[in-house]
Amino acid sequence: MQSTRKISKYFSYILRHHPEAIGITLDDEGWAQIDELIEKTKKFKLTMEMIQTVVDTNDKKRFTLSSDKRRIKANQGHSIEVDLALEPIDPPDFLLHGTAQKSIESIMDKGILKGQRHHVHLSETKETAFAVGQRYGKPVLLKIDSNKMAGDGFKFYKSLNGVWLVEGVPPRYIEIITN
Repeated sequence: MQSTRKISKYFSYILRHHPEAIGITLDDEGWAQIDELIEKTKKFKLTMEMIQTVVDTNDKKRFTLSSDKRRIKANQGHSIEVDLALEPIDPPDFLLHGTAQKSIESIMDKGILKGQRHHVHLSETKETAFAVGQRYGKPVLLKIDSNKMAGDGFKFYKSLNGVWLVEGVPPRYIEIITN
């Protein structure tokens, strides 16, 4: 049995960062044709059933199938140019960001930067933010005054899997709540 976790990581790599690695092209909104993905994937023996299982069981809901189940896309986290076709929406008063202790000095100096990605990722729950921070070292939770940011003109988006997205977070909107 092929590991759904390994296939999910593979999909993240292909659909978020390197579709050219297997010779597929994403459309402007990041959609890949499933037939082409199956045909050009040599690392796994993909079937539509396996793709559906990966989409349905991914704990972070990273992928979406089109209604006709002929296309798949990553919901966010791209380092390649795609238009996620998200409309700006008002965020909750506060959002959270998980990071590692080693990054705190830089964040408090420069803010939270998107780096190679399109957006900074924020969360509504401590659990999610903590899990993200834990991936990079000793976790620290940051509270983001998203209401103030929105009032100051920053645009917020919510991806299909519930991740809040913003271009960046300047230090003045950040409060350390754990370290």
